[in-house]
Amino acid sequence: MIKDQLMQIVGADYVVADDQLAPWSRDWSGAYQYTPLAVVRPANTQQVSQILRLANETGTAVVPVSGNTGLAGGAEAEGSIQLSLDRMNRIREIRPKARLAIVEAGVILSALHDAADGHDLIFPLTFGARGSAMIGGNLATNAGGSNVLRYGNARDLCLGLEVVLPSGEVMDLMSELHKDNSGYNLKHLMIGAEGTLGIITAAVLKLAPKPRAYATTMVAVQDLPVALNLLNQLQTATGGLVEAFEYMPRDYLKEYAAQYPEKRPPFETDYEVNLLVEIATTIPSDSTPDSDGIVPLMADLETTLAKLFEQGAVLDAAVAQSEAQRREMWERREAAGEITMHRHPIVNSDIAVPLDRVPEFLHQMEELLPQLDAGAETIIVSHLGDGNVHYAVWPKSPDPAVHSAIMESVEDVTLSLGGSFSAEHGIGQTKLPSMLRRKNKPALGAMRAIKKALDPNNILNPGKVIPES
Repeated sequence: MIKDQLMQIVGADYVVADDQLAPWSRDWSGAYQYTPLAVVRPANTQQVSQILRLANETGTAVVPVSGNTGLAGGAEAEGSIQLSLDRMNRIREIRPKARLAIVEAGVILSALHDAADGHDLIFPLTFGARGSAMIGGNLATNAGGSNVLRYGNARDLCLGLEVVLPSGEVMDLMSELHKDNSGYNLKHLMIGAEGTLGIITAAVLKLAPKPRAYATTMVAVQDLPVALNLLNQLQTATGGLVEAFEYMPRDYLKEYAAQYPEKRPPFETDYEVNLLVEIATTIPSDSTPDSDGIVPLMADLETTLAKLFEQGAVLDAAVAQSEAQRREMWERREAAGEITMHRHPIVNSDIAVPLDRVPEFLHQMEELLPQLDAGAETIIVSHLGDGNVHYAVWPKSPDPAVHSAIMESVEDVTLSLGGSFSAEHGIGQTKLPSMLRRKNKPALGAMRAIKKALDPNNILNPGKVIPES
């Protein structure tokens, strides 16, 4: 029996089965519920290799799971071996001079943040689920988050990988190099593949200097074109030091206030366009308080905002004067997942368009949505600085056909503006229909060919990412 063989590989204590499976049998959103064959928790790469070799020989599906915070059903594991790397959680090495970290895939993102901080460095990937999300999952989904504007996605922060292939072979791509043109970039092939091509077991990650000072503000502006002008002005004025530029419309803040009535609003007046802006610097002259205790970076931000206020572009602003106030601002934005998912049914999309097309996307959807479902409500937030819009709809109609029509309209508008129907949440199973409808056919054919070549028995996360033809 395969469960007995799995126990021989990892030990009986590290195979979860039968009546112990309940905590492993649903995704974070509750949209997917399933019963794995077993959950296996290997201690090292060798055990992962043995598990995959066994699975390949027996034709048993293997579904990797990390922090289980995904929103696309990528970890659904009905009847499959669910592979958790939570025991492979060592930070093997931090090399401050090279500004890199070598970590195992089960390292929790916040743990890496803490470890880097001890060396006066940061790992700049961050988002609301950082306290449970794991590095392997971050890389498998090419996670984004709020700092993509300055530092890029997970792919941009990775130098090297260790990957176990479906055959059980270990592919050592643990390069520490910033430049390597020796053939196909297999690292990039594995990042964002959602565990369909191989199991990421370790990574070499880039670290960055820890900012000496932050300037964080909530800003209300007239409209989104003005917001984008503000972004460009701040980028020019600071030399590209803007780390986050987050959009929260009036309806989102109203919903936040309803769910968290104990929290104070950002402004006394309700505004349609609200931004969370954060600038960070490592430059001593910008971060060292003057004789009056004023941090130059914050002073410069306040000066820029004051000028825009005089011009009528900025309607209101509140600059964080303490770390507590900064955290309060970020809590407002990072609650988006809980706020969005607390009502059902939901049509949840995660799109990206060129930055200057975000206003047009929202305008077109504002006109289209009432035609599809007159009573539908939207709940929207956006990483406006990189063009990523989390456009969620709470439909009035219970008809699944209406829900599908809403999603197709979102896709239609997105693609007409040169965008993508998937920005940072991955494909999983939720977006398989979108992949079939929208993905370039030759590109989809190439993906199928790669999957067939690396995983001929289709054991790794089957039914995810690549739709059936």
